[in-house]
Amino acid sequence: MILVIGATGFVGHHVVEELADMRAPSTAMVRVPARAQGLPSITDYITGTLDDPPPAVVLQQFDRVFLMSPTHSEQVALETTFIDALLAAGHRPHIVKLAWDGFDDPSCRVRFMHNHRLIAEHIEAAELPVTYIAPNLYMENLLDLADTIRDAGLLSAPAGEGRVGFVASSDVGAVAARALLAEDPAVEDGEIHVVTGPESLGYDEVAARISSVFAREVDYDDQPPAETRRALREQHIPEWNCEGMLELYDWIRHGGCDTVTDDVAASTGENARPLEHWLNELRGAFVGRPQTISPPRF
Repeated sequence: MILVIGATGFVGHHVVEELADMRAPSTAMVRVPARAQGLPSITDYITGTLDDPPPAVVLQQFDRVFLMSPTHSEQVALETTFIDALLAAGHRPHIVKLAWDGFDDPSCRVRFMHNHRLIAEHIEAAELPVTYIAPNLYMENLLDLADTIRDAGLLSAPAGEGRVGFVASSDVGAVAARALLAEDPAVEDGEIHVVTGPESLGYDEVAARISSVFAREVDYDDQPPAETRRALREQHIPEWNCEGMLELYDWIRHGGCDTVTDDVAASTGENARPLEHWLNELRGAFVGRPQTISPPRF
């Protein structure tokens, strides 16, 4: 049986939808029953959290677990607590762990990736079988910049000339679902799926694609990092995340996200979604003021 952590999140909901489309039953772990209302009809649910896991007798039912959590300062503690609960239950399921591209690179000092490296070390020290899903930056992170794109015609980011293999969260969910359904999980043990979009783009090229899709001029503003820090603080982003964002943009400027793979096509048989398709689908976020679309947080 498959357990999906984060099934109501922006990646996790794609995982359960992909599993449902393939008629593969799964169980979502939700904080409260009300959170299960939007799940596919064939998806069951249990209640629990990473720091207050379900009892051992429940965890023992699952031989495959999709593990993810929002990026924040307590992420390592939360995920390792849940991993320890699996071990305490006397159970050794195959973990499909959502990380970030670069998490396995010791030279990467971005705290977001470093979190996942610490969690990976904990999993591997426990000798649990594991597959890593390591996406590049999500296209959905462009939603953080939607206000200035819409109101000022500017894509503002301190990314310099760095390039990014932006990937749609739906593609990440599709790759994760297939890793959960691997016929022989042993083949996947230790595998790192670096999931990217079909091309690597500079932010000036992203601005040009936005201009083309929405038939309005949008320019790239290579924002000074100090100005980005001020803007993030004005949005009341926690300080730990603010500094992490600046570390991430520094990583981008130095080529850390200039990666393109064929993992989406190899896993799903479908090409990765191009940025233009994603922009058309999220048109409302960039030309109106939707209240229901929340960008993911690093």
